[in-house]
Amino acid sequence: MPLGPLMLDLEGTALLDYEAQRLQHPAVGGVILFARNIVQPEQVRELIASVRAVRPELILAVDQEGGRVQRMKQGVTKLPPLALLGERFDADPKAAIASAREWGWLMASEMLALGFDISFAPVLDLNVGRSSVIGTRAFHGDPSIVVVLAEAYIAGMHDAGMAATGKHFPGHGWVEADSHHAIPVDERPWSDIAACDLQTFSQLAGQLDAVMPAHVIYPQVDPNPAGFSRHWLQTVLRTELQFDGVIFSDDLTMEGASVAGDYGQRAQAALNAGCDMVLVCNNPVGAQAVIEYLEQHPAVVNQARLQRMRARRRPDWSQLLADAHYHAVQADMAS
Repeated sequence: MPLGPLMLDLEGTALLDYEAQRLQHPAVGGVILFARNIVQPEQVRELIASVRAVRPELILAVDQEGGRVQRMKQGVTKLPPLALLGERFDADPKAAIASAREWGWLMASEMLALGFDISFAPVLDLNVGRSSVIGTRAFHGDPSIVVVLAEAYIAGMHDAGMAATGKHFPGHGWVEADSHHAIPVDERPWSDIAACDLQTFSQLAGQLDAVMPAHVIYPQVDPNPAGFSRHWLQTVLRTELQFDGVIFSDDLTMEGASVAGDYGQRAQAALNAGCDMVLVCNNPVGAQAVIEYLEQHPAVVNQARLQRMRARRRPDWSQLLADAHYHAVQADMAS
């Protein structure tokens, strides 16, 4: 079955009957797991296998950035925040770049071995001391340093066989408000954004497989949040930056997305702006509303883009645990 434009989540640690039925709907194209869905590696592999048994083509995703955003915690490496790589870079750039590549490889290898296709990483926002929701999730506050470290991290993900998703385009680091709970507004002019935050995306556009835009309004550029803006997604990202990968919306249940209306209207706004797939998380009623909307307004989905998101290889969990290089990278991360 072709992939639909909706990525949704699950209630618990096992696939429920009604969820299995919902996954068969042609509007669905992916599943994202959260901490409530996860106990330990074997349970996660079983849960993912049950999803694959229903629809093997679905994209299985997780947020495994490191630091405070790490859904899988038991039985895998405890990942430090990406900001630690920025601190290392300030002391020893060469060593930090090498570590960044290894960290990207390790994170991706563990998630692929569990059965995931992608982890939504890395964060390309800047840590300029303003955004508490970004903070140490970002590599650094200097865009040139973020580019160097993220380039290595992405290369490590690619070494493991996982596609990389840069977020949150064109940059969430300047606004203080958390788009999960508020509607952030970045009042800076285009010239400031282009010269600073946008640099990480513009310089890495050719290496990224996917991009996730921010639920942030940049009124000096466009009145709509970036994820609902044809200007940001089509004129800037697709045309000027020549990005041809997947565009995922950020979660449409976040407060930053509420400006677009109800859930059907939010999905419509994101898809019309240029998103290939929309996320509706932590709200089964909202997910059903989007399914019902898509039944009445079918979306044309670029299947080639979405299929490129699938992993190039899947390491076996037991083989990964026996890999000496795997344990060497774990040791470096712990130090």
